[in-house]
Amino acid sequence: MCSNAAAIAIAFNTCCCPLLAEPATPAAARAATAVPRPGSTRFRLHANPSLPASQDMWRSFARRAFSSPQPPRKLSLVGESRPGRPSPPLRPASGFPRLAAWEHSAAEGGAAAPGRGWFAGVGLSQNGGLMVASSGSCGDPAGKGSDLVCRYRGFGSVAEAVSPTDVEDEAACLEGLQELLQELSKEESGDVKRDGSSVEVQQVLRPPQPLHEQQKLQRLQQQKQTPGMVQKNYSVLRRRQIKIETEAWEQAAKEYKELLVDMCEQKLAPNLPYMKSLFLGWFEPLRDRILKEQHSYREGKNKAGYAPYFDQLPAEMMSVITMHKLMGLLMTGGCDGSARVIHAACQVGEAVEQEVRIQRFFEKTKKKTGKHKENECEDDALTKEQQMLRTKVTQLMKKQKLHQVQKILKPQDDFKPWGQEFHAKVGSRLIELLIETAYIQPPVDQQADWPPDIRPAFRHTLRTIAKEQQKSSRRYGVIECDPLVKQGLDRTARHMVIPYMPMLVTPVNWTGYDKGAHLFLPSYIMRTHGSRQQREAVKRAPRNQLQGVYEALDTLGTTKWRINKRLLSVVDRIWSSGGCLADLVDREDVPLPEKPDTEDEAVIKKWKWKVKAAKKENSERHSMRCDVELKLAVARKMKDEEGFYYPHNLDFRGRAYPMHPYLNHLGSDLCRGILEFAEGRPLGKSGLHWLKIHLANLYAGGVDKLSYDGRFAFAENHLEDIFDSADRPLEGKRWWLEAEDPFQCLAVCINLTEALRSSSPETTISHIPVHQDGSCNGLQHYAALGRDKLGAIAVNLVAGEKPADVYSGIAARVLDIMRRDAQKDPANEMNAARARLLISQVDRKLVKQTVMTSVYGVTYVGAREQIKRRLKERGVIADDAEQFSAACYAAKVTLTALEEMFQAARGIMTWLGDCAKVVAVENHAVRWTTPLGLPVVQPYRKLGRQLVKTSLQVLTLQRETDKVMAKRQRTAFPPNFVHSLDGSHMMMTAVACRKAGLNFAGVHDSYWTHACDVDQMNRILREKFVELYEIPILENLLDSFQKSFPTLNFPPLPERGDFDLKDVMDSPYFFN
Repeated sequence: MCSNAAAIAIAFNTCCCPLLAEPATPAAARAATAVPRPGSTRFRLHANPSLPASQDMWRSFARRAFSSPQPPRKLSLVGESRPGRPSPPLRPASGFPRLAAWEHSAAEGGAAAPGRGWFAGVGLSQNGGLMVASSGSCGDPAGKGSDLVCRYRGFGSVAEAVSPTDVEDEAACLEGLQELLQELSKEESGDVKRDGSSVEVQQVLRPPQPLHEQQKLQRLQQQKQTPGMVQKNYSVLRRRQIKIETEAWEQAAKEYKELLVDMCEQKLAPNLPYMKSLFLGWFEPLRDRILKEQHSYREGKNKAGYAPYFDQLPAEMMSVITMHKLMGLLMTGGCDGSARVIHAACQVGEAVEQEVRIQRFFEKTKKKTGKHKENECEDDALTKEQQMLRTKVTQLMKKQKLHQVQKILKPQDDFKPWGQEFHAKVGSRLIELLIETAYIQPPVDQQADWPPDIRPAFRHTLRTIAKEQQKSSRRYGVIECDPLVKQGLDRTARHMVIPYMPMLVTPVNWTGYDKGAHLFLPSYIMRTHGSRQQREAVKRAPRNQLQGVYEALDTLGTTKWRINKRLLSVVDRIWSSGGCLADLVDREDVPLPEKPDTEDEAVIKKWKWKVKAAKKENSERHSMRCDVELKLAVARKMKDEEGFYYPHNLDFRGRAYPMHPYLNHLGSDLCRGILEFAEGRPLGKSGLHWLKIHLANLYAGGVDKLSYDGRFAFAENHLEDIFDSADRPLEGKRWWLEAEDPFQCLAVCINLTEALRSSSPETTISHIPVHQDGSCNGLQHYAALGRDKLGAIAVNLVAGEKPADVYSGIAARVLDIMRRDAQKDPANEMNAARARLLISQVDRKLVKQTVMTSVYGVTYVGAREQIKRRLKERGVIADDAEQFSAACYAAKVTLTALEEMFQAARGIMTWLGDCAKVVAVENHAVRWTTPLGLPVVQPYRKLGRQLVKTSLQVLTLQRETDKVMAKRQRTAFPPNFVHSLDGSHMMMTAVACRKAGLNFAGVHDSYWTHACDVDQMNRILREKFVELYEIPILENLLDSFQKSFPTLNFPPLPERGDFDLKDVMDSPYFFN
C-alpha cells in the first residue's frame, strides 16, 4: 500500500442505484497472479454471494462514485461469484489496481436471493487511494452493513464520495480499515455463523521505513489528528470544507436551475424570500445573454478583447458570480446602496478568474476514467514524461501542495493571470449584461388598465467630485440599485454566497507567501494591497527566517471556535423584533420630515437640512443593517457545527488578522458575544475569580478602572442582577443592557449563573474567552523602547495598588494648564475665555482619542477634529465658530500635556521620523525587519494612471510608480514600526501559550484564553514582553539603515532612561 494513501469510504444502496445489478462479464472471472508488493495489504475474503460481481459493474460504480472532482482511472473486481457456492480467493488482475471484496447472503442458511443482500469491497484505486464500499437492499436486515460503512466514514450517499486529496497517513488507513472490518464482523456475526461465511484478513508485513519517511508520516499525523476531533470525522469535515471552497458558485447555480424547473413544472413561483426571488428572476435572462456572448465568440463574431475570457466558465456560474458579487459590494461598499464601477468590475472579474483557476485545476489534475479510454493499450501509449507528471501531481495533491500543482500544470495549459485590465473588462461586461437584463416590479396593487411598473434593478451613472480651490472636477462611475432592491439588501445576507467562510478543519500550515490557510481558495500570508516591493520581500525571505511567523499564524489558526447558541437566540429575538437594543441598529428608517406649507426661505432651508440629515441617518442605518445581517448569516450557518477555525494572515506591518471578513473575534461586541471557544475547560478556583473580574471589565463604566478586588466585589454585589439577566434576558430587569459590551456581558452572566448554582462551581465547564488588555499599549511599547520610567508608571509597566489610567492622567494635566490660563486677564490673553469655557468639560473622554492616536503620530489638525467631535456631541457650545476656537485651544493644550508626560516617547517618534525622512528624500521606501524576521516595506508610493476602455465606460486603473511619497513615508513610520512590535509580542505569546497547552486568541493588544488559564497566560505574556525588549531593537534598526544606505547620514539614537524591564514581571495591571 502506498504511503499517505487517501481513505475513501462509500455507502451505495442497490435500491437507489441500478448499477450493481449490471450483468457479469467473462472478463471478471479471468484472474492473473500478481505478487504482493512490499508495503501492501492483501485481503482474502470468502462468502456466499447474493449478487454477481464484474469489472463492468465496478467501472460503472467508479464513474458514478468518483465523478468529481478527481475519479480514479480504473477499478476492477477479479473473480466471479455465483449463487450457491463460495467465491474463489480474489486476486488483482494484471495492470489493474489491487482490489479484494467479500459478499454475504441476505437470507438465512445461505440461500441466495437475487437483487437482495449487501456487498462490501475493500481495495486500492489507481492513485493509491484506499476504498471501502457497500450496498444493501432497502428493508433488508443486511443493509445494516451499508449503514455501518456510511456511519463509519460519515457519508450518506455515493454523491458524497471523498476526493483523493483527502490525505491520511498509511497507519491511520490501516487502523481505520481494521476497525471497520471488526465492526462489520460484529454487526453481522449472527448471519456469518448461520451461513458459514468467514472473513480472513492477511497483512503482508512492510519493511522498516527510512527515517525521513517516518518523520514525514509523523508530520502528517500531527497535522491531521486535531485535538478533540477523531480521525474518521476529520475526513468528513475536510471533504465538506473542499466543497465549500470549490463548489460554492456551482451549488448556487444548480439551485437556481432547479428552482426554474420547479416553476416550469408547477406553473407557479416558489415561496421564496423577496431577495432570493429577485435573484431567481435575474438568473435566467442573464445566463442566456452570457450564453449568447459565448456562442458569438465561438462562431468568430465577437472580437472584443474580453471575449476569450467569457468562454472559460459555464454561463450559469458566471451569472451567479456576477449577481452575488455585485450585491455583496452594494451591501458593504457604502451607505447609499451603490458601488464604484472600477471596484465592482475588478471584483467580479477577479472572482470569475478564481473560479476558472479552480475548475481548470480539477480538469488538468483529474485522472482519465474508462469513459475516456478505449482500452488498456491506450494507457500503455502514454509517454514516460506524462506518467511522471501524473505521478508528481498525485503526490503533491496528497500533500495539499496545490500551488506547486498549478506550477507544474502551467506549462501544460499556458494559463496566465488575467491581470487587472482584463478583470476590469470582463467584470464591466458582465455588470453591463446584468443592468440590461435585471428588472424589478413594485409589489403593489395596480389598476387593471395601468401599464405595469417595471423598471431596471440597476443603473450606471456618473458622479462628480468637486475639488476645492480648483476649476476642474473629477467624475467617476457608480452602479446604483433601485430603492426597492436597496430595501431588500439588509435581508439578503442569508442568501449570499460567501466563499471565505470559517473553516471546518484546521487551516493548512503556512510554508510560503501563497502556501497555507485554505485548501483551495487563494490565500496569501500578507495583505499587500498591490505593493510589489512588499510581496517580493516576503517571497525572497528564507523559510527559516519566517519560521516564527509561520508558527504563530498556524497557532492562531488552530484555535477552535463555536457559536454560543443561547446568545444567538437572544440576538435573533431582538433582531426579529426590530433591533434598536444592545447596540443593534434600528431596522426601521427615520421618517423624512414633511415639507412645510410656507414660502418662507428660512423655514424651507431649515427643512432641507432636516431632510438631508434624515437621509444621511437612513443611509448609515442601512449600512449597519447589512453588516448585522452578514454577521448573523454566518452565525446561523455555523451554529450547528461542532467547531470551526479562522485562518490568519498579516497586514504589511506584521499584525495578524482572521481571513474571514464578517463574523470574527476582531469584530464588534455582537461578534464577540456570539463566539466562544469550542473546547470547554473546568473553571477551577482561579477561573471563577477571573470570570467575575472579566464581567466587571465588560460592564466598564469606570468599574474596569478599579483594582482587581474592586472589580471582584462589583460582581459579588450584582449576583441577583447576573442571575436575572441569565434567566430572563429580555423579560427581566435587563441589567446586562447597561454594560458597555452587553452581549459579551450576557454570555458571562449565563456562564457564571450556571457555575454558582451548581453543587461544585469550580468544576463547571467554561467556554468563555477571558480578555487581558494592554494599557494604552502603543505607549507601553514606547516606554519600553526608551526605558522611560515616568512613562512606564503612567502605562502600568510598574506595579501599583490599582491600574494607572493614562487618559485620566492627561486630563488632569490639561485641567491644570487650563486653570492657570483661566486666571489670566481675557483682555490680554485670548485663551483665558476659552479656558473658562472648557474647564467644566475636561475629562478622560474628551482627551482619550487624542491620547490613543498620539502613538500613531496624530497631528494638531487631527487632534482638533477629535476634540471638536466630542464637544459637538455634548452640545454645550452651540455656536460653530466658538466651538471651533475652543477645539483649537483644547487640542494645543492636550498635545502639550502629552509631550510633558511622555517626553521619551516623543523623542523616539521624532528620531524614527527623521530616519524615515533621510531615506525617503533619496526616493527609497522605508524598510525594516521585525524581531520575528518579517521583512516590512512601507507601501506609500505615488500612483500612476492607466486608462482602460470597457463596455461600460473608460476606467482609470491605478498603478504603483517608482516615486515614493516622502511625507507619508516619514509620518507613517513611527506608528507602523510600533505596530510591528506589538504584532511580534502577540505572536511570540501565542506560540508560547500553545506550547504550554493553552487555547489562545489575540486581538492586537488584547490576549484571550480560558478563565482557568489566565494566570499562566499573564506570566507568559510578561515574559515575552521582557524577552522582546531585551533585544537591542533601535540599535538593530539603525544598523540596518546604515548597511542599506551607507552613503546617508542618520541622526544618533535618542537618549534613554534607566527603567528596569524586569519590573514588568511584577506589575499586575500591565495587561488587565
